[in-house]
Amino acid sequence: MQREIVRTEGAPKAIGPYSQAVRAGGLVFCSGQIPLDPATMTVVEGGVAEQTRRVLQNLGAVLDAAGASLGTVVKTTVFLKDMNDFAAMNEAYAEFFPSDPPARATVEVARLPKDVRVEIEVIALAR
Repeated sequence: MQREIVRTEGAPKAIGPYSQAVRAGGLVFCSGQIPLDPATMTVVEGGVAEQTRRVLQNLGAVLDAAGASLGTVVKTTVFLKDMNDFAAMNEAYAEFFPSDPPARATVEVARLPKDVRVEIEVIALAR
């Protein structure tokens, strides 16, 4: 089985020794994305809803480069800095998965890179 490293300028560059995504066995495994603007590599302004939207836009760009889409996502993991942000994150998240959403786990964590409020990773079917 081959694995293909996925890179795109449409999402933030990796800020460590990892790939934006890896495509293998008909699946795409996306690394966790945080709410960085890919043009400036700075954290977007606003609360968890705005950050969630940016994260999912970034993931959409990575998935597109991998030959997948948010519509082919089968599993997400959401990491929240504060579980009190769950409702606002969930509302923004639902905008990107309006019907038949993927399986999901949501966990509260002590800290995220650049002190953002949310990070999301996904697994999707490749088209």
